[in-house]
Amino acid sequence: MKVEATITAPETIEELARHARELDEMGYDSILVPEAGHDPFLPQMILAEHTRRARIGTGVAISFPRSPFVTAQMAWDLQRFSGGRFVLGLGTQVKGHNVRRYSTAWPSPPGPRLREYVQCLKAIFHNFNTGEEPNFRGEHYQYTLSTPFFNPGPIAGVETVPIYLAAVNTYNCRLAGELADGIRMHPLNTPSYLKEVIRPAVAKGAEAAGRDIADIDFAVNPFFVTGSTEQEFAASRELIRKHISYYAATRTYSAVMEHHGWAELGAELVRLSQANRWDDMPALISDEMLETLAIVAMIDDLPAKLAQRYGGIATSVNIVFGPPYPELQERQRRMFASMGPVMAGLKQVI
Repeated sequence: MKVEATITAPETIEELARHARELDEMGYDSILVPEAGHDPFLPQMILAEHTRRARIGTGVAISFPRSPFVTAQMAWDLQRFSGGRFVLGLGTQVKGHNVRRYSTAWPSPPGPRLREYVQCLKAIFHNFNTGEEPNFRGEHYQYTLSTPFFNPGPIAGVETVPIYLAAVNTYNCRLAGELADGIRMHPLNTPSYLKEVIRPAVAKGAEAAGRDIADIDFAVNPFFVTGSTEQEFAASRELIRKHISYYAATRTYSAVMEHHGWAELGAELVRLSQANRWDDMPALISDEMLETLAIVAMIDDLPAKLAQRYGGIATSVNIVFGPPYPELQERQRRMFASMGPVMAGLKQVI
């Protein structure tokens, strides 16, 4: 199993570079930047310059606010500057954020538009690599014009940019199986939902496209309740309880709640969020739910717990110790460093 790390943009370029080098040297297979308060593409140039081995990528970038060509240009340049180590992670986000935060029109339904987005990206990458005349014509996107002046040209030893799709519900899971190199799963997820809902949907998409499901990377992104001391562990428990309550209050992720028989609780969390009663929500997340939705273990015990939960059903695990709040960054760094000695254990037992 590949082990990935998600980092957020630190205060300075020097700090970002130092953190990237540390993670690369520790042995993390990929270093990802989310679109959470910062642009996910801009830090990639620093990661490309200051890492030598790890893959780098967006985990994930929001697709619809950017045209396919805008995304393709950035991804192709990053693939060139990283020596073929860049991975493009894409997600749709939910309607409210697209319309009210990004000022972007929301397609209904969004799935078919995402399908065209990925198809258009692939057509652009093919044009960049081969110079062949583009001829992609879709309902939402087209790519039919390219001149030598605007074509960045091929990259030695590279044909394309791997694409990972964030997916929770079955349509996008099937789409990942059909078109993507990997699927990035939402933190609000469980081994049961992965085995019984996500993997079968990905398999259907792969079968429809004549692909082997073994060629698709299943990247889980679990919540971690962990620490190196009892005090740190207790603080992590309450932090993740709060974080889960926020995600569970999003209707788009209700399928996971329904899968575990928590539909009524999910509806109550939605009601509380709409009333801006955010402080009342964490108390609804029981210890049983926490154990189901998160990896709960002291940091030295994480390898065995991860093997128990995701061995055989996931091929990558993204290590995230909490939301990207600025006040948590020092804690996150210490946790990443603590993971260093157990990295070999993680890769060996899973």
